[in-house]
Amino acid sequence: MVSLLRASQARGRLPRPTAGQGGPLKVEAQVPARGGAPTASPYDAPVRVLVVEDETKMAALIRRALEREGYAVDLAGTGQDGLWMATENRYDAMVLDVMIPPPNGFEVCRELRDRGQWAPILLLTARDSVSDRVAGLDAGADDYLAKPFSFAELYARLRALTRRGARERPSVLEVGDLRLDPAAHSVHRRGEVVDLSPKEFSLLELFMRHPGEVLSRTQILDHVWDFAYDGTSNVVDVYVRYLREKIDRPFGCSSIETVRGVGYRLREPSPGAVVDKPGDHGAKT
Repeated sequence: MVSLLRASQARGRLPRPTAGQGGPLKVEAQVPARGGAPTASPYDAPVRVLVVEDETKMAALIRRALEREGYAVDLAGTGQDGLWMATENRYDAMVLDVMIPPPNGFEVCRELRDRGQWAPILLLTARDSVSDRVAGLDAGADDYLAKPFSFAELYARLRALTRRGARERPSVLEVGDLRLDPAAHSVHRRGEVVDLSPKEFSLLELFMRHPGEVLSRTQILDHVWDFAYDGTSNVVDVYVRYLREKIDRPFGCSSIETVRGVGYRLREPSPGAVVDKPGDHGAKT
């Protein structure tokens, strides 16, 4: 399959991977007509979408509907094909079914994020329990649409996703040897678990989402606390001190820098700096 895809790509077109067989899934709307307007060529349209769906009839229905809306659409029928196509080609968005031949949609999503692929992902699946939606979003998906669905809603969600673009938004934050997982509510440094209170965790997450940026006390109050706190309060300074006692002092480093008269900054590792591996517990000399 991969060799066939590569050969066809060299000629300027990707083949449609053959999707798996299965009964069609009901949708609430038929593919809407566009007043007889010609369908855009899937390779000339301004927005390119990868649809990973193993139900043959459903995949064809989604493809036809999106192409009538002017999208370029590539199809993959398995998780393996979806991973390869998403890695080898640039897409503006992905529509990814969860229950596909392995790896499943959750695993594909997680693997793509680990590879630095940031195209927005819409999970489209009959698995609509709260736990499934949470698992999908924590795996790195941007949105979740349950079957049966309305095409009008699918179009609206894709428009919203493509407006966001493919900016980097990792599900796990890493700055140097600091690692913060918002979903698991865990923090590690050099492989060691760091126990933080909820407010300390929120403060560190804010710093790690803005590494190298100076954050004023007002900005920190606005994002970590609420309007009940007076801007002249020293609560920010107190919690920065708490944070330093837990993430810096035990490891012999100084990550959170005071910028006098302005605020605080989380230092980024210098270019070429060696990041400690898990298990390297001592401070670097």
